[in-house]
Amino acid sequence: MYGELSQKLVEWIRNKVVEAGAMGCVLGISGGVDSAVAASLCSKALPVNVLGIYMPCYSLPQDTADARLIAEKLDICYIEINLEKAYDCIIEMLADLRATQEIRRFEASIPITQEIEKLAASNIKPRLRMITLYYYAKLYNYIVVGTGNRSELEVGYFTKYGDGGVDILPLGGLVKTQVWELAKYLGVPDVIIRKPPSAGLWTGQTDESELGITYKQLDEVILTEKGDKRVIDEVNRLRAVNSHKMRMPAIPDIKLDCSTDGSK
Repeated sequence: MYGELSQKLVEWIRNKVVEAGAMGCVLGISGGVDSAVAASLCSKALPVNVLGIYMPCYSLPQDTADARLIAEKLDICYIEINLEKAYDCIIEMLADLRATQEIRRFEASIPITQEIEKLAASNIKPRLRMITLYYYAKLYNYIVVGTGNRSELEVGYFTKYGDGGVDILPLGGLVKTQVWELAKYLGVPDVIIRKPPSAGLWTGQTDESELGITYKQLDEVILTEKGDKRVIDEVNRLRAVNSHKMRMPAIPDIKLDCSTDGSK
């Protein structure tokens, strides 16, 4: 089953690159299983026209080691770009602005918690990665391959215009548990398959702790609409509050009558 699936996804990636009039593809390699599977499929689709980029930003040393392991195993072109200076510069600039009297007055009536501040700052990291990927995509006439899976997409577990800012999502039709199975078929190292999924936003952050449910629970609801009531309710809540991430920006339904210039 996963052999046939792999072949279909490889052909799909190759066709999408051709349809875009592109020469290849670029993707972020995080050291996690999703990026490992996406990189493996890309390397099969376009063996010499794949660029993998690891973009640490106060990341764990293990992530660096795992990203390198993936790139070495697949023998793809691979570079590392440390984004910490860019991140620090933006954070400092924003902090200076928030310290001004005008903004302090503006924020006085807004309930900004430490958790909100942490998440707002952390979301800068995937957006910097998106900027970096599109820089190289433009240079080389490549398309940007995303590594998100169906489980993440269903509940909006991604950063809008960050890791959600991509051209294609080859894993977008597979729930996380299916990605793990495909990873085994593709020969992704066990150390990466067994690694707790994490977006790498802050130290100790994991997907399942942030979601409050396991991927196994989430996938059961997605695939069968069955499961524990608490889990079903939480999945539906996440679907609702994050639905905007899956849509293009809203445009007002207004059409001007161009037959007149509006003058009397």
